[in-house]
Amino acid sequence: MNKLPFDEEKVFSVTEISLVVKEMLEGVLAVVSIEGEISNLKQAASGHIYFDLKDENALISAVLFKSSQRGQKLKEGDKVLARGDLSCYIKSGRYQIIVKSVSVQTQGNLYLEFEKLKEKLSAEGLFDEARKLPLPKFPSRIGVITSPAGAALRDILSVLKRRGRNLSVIVAPVLVQGEGSKEQIVEAIRNLNKFKPAVDVILLGRGGGSIEDLWSFNEEIVARAVAAGKIPIISCVGHETDFTLTDFAAALRAPTPSAAAELVVENAQNTLRHLAQLNKLLLQSVSLKYERLNARFKMAAQNKIFKNPSLIFRDKEQLLDSLNEDMRSAMSLHIKNAENGLKTLNQRLTALSPSSVLKRGYSIVRRMEDGKIARTALRGEKLTVETSRDLFEVETL
Repeated sequence: MNKLPFDEEKVFSVTEISLVVKEMLEGVLAVVSIEGEISNLKQAASGHIYFDLKDENALISAVLFKSSQRGQKLKEGDKVLARGDLSCYIKSGRYQIIVKSVSVQTQGNLYLEFEKLKEKLSAEGLFDEARKLPLPKFPSRIGVITSPAGAALRDILSVLKRRGRNLSVIVAPVLVQGEGSKEQIVEAIRNLNKFKPAVDVILLGRGGGSIEDLWSFNEEIVARAVAAGKIPIISCVGHETDFTLTDFAAALRAPTPSAAAELVVENAQNTLRHLAQLNKLLLQSVSLKYERLNARFKMAAQNKIFKNPSLIFRDKEQLLDSLNEDMRSAMSLHIKNAENGLKTLNQRLTALSPSSVLKRGYSIVRRMEDGKIARTALRGEKLTVETSRDLFEVETL
């Protein structure tokens, strides 16, 4: 390729140099066919589809405008053949292919590996909702596992600072991609689970990227560490359209790191609002009860009894006098009846006494020998005879 004429003394603006690159690309390679694997697939609100085409060593940005779409169902990891124009997007200075047509060849190796591992862990029950830990209602200590230099940490801290109150944040810095990242993430999960004083919830995440960029969060050891933790983990890896195995293993998935922080704060604020509402209802109930009791008190205070307490005792004193009188009358009658009964018994007793019998003309005969009453007598036996007036001795013939 011949060298294009170029004025080395000219000073270009950024826009001018980008336009030069754009003209060069569009002039040299007007239409190309590129084979590669789809990565970082996104569909804009306009309907245009943006993605990267990559192979083992490089990638190129691609855009498939809505007008060029033919009903294709593109997926992350698809291996495709794309045909279109090379160009340069001036605003970012990024060269790209404007796709005119695309055909799916096969799915990429990483996507197939992702689906295979997802199916395996799902069959083990690792993603079952029943085993996922509930989020705390009053989180006060938040653990964050992410890169200390990434935008994810800044976004999380910004939300927690703006909306959260009295929250402590413990950051476990890790690599979020590349060699050694999966081991660091697993170690950070284990360390935060042992941290004292304990954290209430853990945010695990990073910003968006291609499937390769996010692959550390698709590693089996990372997914198992997330599922095995005793502290609930919110997975916030990538953007809303990015899914990783940690999303399925975690207690909850948030579409972005900022959204994860919002969820933590919102959960606490919702609980506080609920408690505030309960407190309001309790105060209203107590106030209503007080008003009712106060009204009853005022009504009672107007009663004549409170103005002249002696009225309480007047009726009682009269009742006591009446009862005392009734008791006295009852006792007098009872005594009189008892006296009459006693008199009757005395009369009956008197009538039956020996002296009364003697007065009626009877006599008492006793043996002189022993003084006992004689019911029969032997000839010549000496007896005493007692009448009402006399006592004399006799001897039987």
